[in-house]
Amino acid sequence: MLRQEENELLCHIGPGTLMGNLFRQYWLPAAVSSEMPSADSDPLRVMLLGEPLIAFRDTNGKVGLIQNNCPHRGASLFFGRNEEAGLRCVYHGWKFDTDGNCIDMPNEPAESDFKSKVKAVSYPTEERGGIIWAYMGPRTPPPPLPELEANILPDSTVNVTMQPANYMQILEGHIDTLHAGFLHYGSLKAEDQPTGTFSEYQIKERTATLEVIDTEAGSAYAAWRAGGPGETYWRVAQWMFPSYSISPPGVLGLGKRFAIEVPMDDYHTMIWQASIGRGRPGSGLNLSGASPLRLQENTTDWFGRFRTRQNVDNDFLVNRDLQRSNSGPNGYTGIEGIPPQDAAMTVSMGPIYDRSQEHLGTSDMMVIRVRRRLLAAARALADHGITPPGVDQPEGYRVRGGQVFLPEGADWVEATKELRKAFVEHPDLDPSVKGPLN
Repeated sequence: MLRQEENELLCHIGPGTLMGNLFRQYWLPAAVSSEMPSADSDPLRVMLLGEPLIAFRDTNGKVGLIQNNCPHRGASLFFGRNEEAGLRCVYHGWKFDTDGNCIDMPNEPAESDFKSKVKAVSYPTEERGGIIWAYMGPRTPPPPLPELEANILPDSTVNVTMQPANYMQILEGHIDTLHAGFLHYGSLKAEDQPTGTFSEYQIKERTATLEVIDTEAGSAYAAWRAGGPGETYWRVAQWMFPSYSISPPGVLGLGKRFAIEVPMDDYHTMIWQASIGRGRPGSGLNLSGASPLRLQENTTDWFGRFRTRQNVDNDFLVNRDLQRSNSGPNGYTGIEGIPPQDAAMTVSMGPIYDRSQEHLGTSDMMVIRVRRRLLAAARALADHGITPPGVDQPEGYRVRGGQVFLPEGADWVEATKELRKAFVEHPDLDPSVKGPLN
């Protein structure tokens, strides 16, 4: 368990906080490209790391991300006119470009040079793979974007949801492999799964032994349990600074995906997921019974984007009769769909869970490692100015996760070395060995 003061350090990410300063060293997703579909489209409210910001796509197609309050008298630039390569405050007409420069000040004398002395806070952006990335850190120029396979290759699907909980609770769910056998598949039986598949062995033995290693940009873990004769069944996953993860569903070597928990503030998190290929988020009902993500219509308030229809206000539409039946893919929880099941658990902890009340076991090894690495990196940055892992190693994000059968006694680190590399094709791998479950 964490001490209360460590929990506070880990979870609070606002401006000037230990963890907030760490997160600002990295590029973070801020918006989906389609939220600003064309030049001079509507400005967008974006809450990021506890800072209210306004995003807009200017006449030239460039995306700006600037402070909410106009530097003149503080009116919100959300109401601004997006026109002629700038965002104009409608209060007194001051206009700012995507770099925050004041390019027009019509209520001042024509001969005045005051506009050259006024600048709005702005943050660099880059657009790639349907995501608008923001860099809120101190470096000029910014570090390179992380080399995430599912953000670089074409045909990527991006899904975003918002949950009213601290980012760490949601991240810890993504790096916890053993909950799947209970939360998602607790009502299923091994004998009903195709013989010899990952699905059979995942259900046959719902516990596993974890091994964790550190990587260039974070940590990786592998959970093993018995497989067929002479084989061991492994589930391999990745975590990368500050809050990226690659979960173990699918065949190791084939899956191209990532998730990232982006703190809006201490109590709200935007969950980004991108994937390529079979079983990707948003591709319809997949073989595990997970439904496509169902979202409410977006609103323009600070927390009105990508809210799920199943949420804490309606108890995630839990069906107690279904739960009592304990049948089918959703029968264990009575909650329809894997993402809502995950959300119900992490949101039900409260906005920020007090981890000093936990009782962690051996299956929590990866959670413990990630907490320690985050706190150590944040302290090293604050105390000694040491650049955190991954910031200058974009290639450290070229990794994959997934499942694999290895010979009994094999060293998983060496045996999966090539399969854990992104941007490598493995046409010899058989996707059917996965079975119907993730």
